[in-house]
Amino acid sequence: MEDKNEVEIVEKTVKTGITFGSALAMVISYANWHSVGWAILHGLMSWVYVIYYVLRY
Repeated sequence: MEDKNEVEIVEKTVKTGITFGSALAMVISYANWHSVGWAILHGLMSWVYVIYYVLRY
């Protein structure tokens, strides 16, 4: 059985990773396309867009 503290650490780590992925996706998108709209869309896609960008470019 997992310790409650371990579960909290995992939840915080996942939330931080998602937030960082969104921010990274928005920065990459805005730098590439110079559009706030695209940056928001790509921010919602988070790590999916980051991985796509790395593989594509």
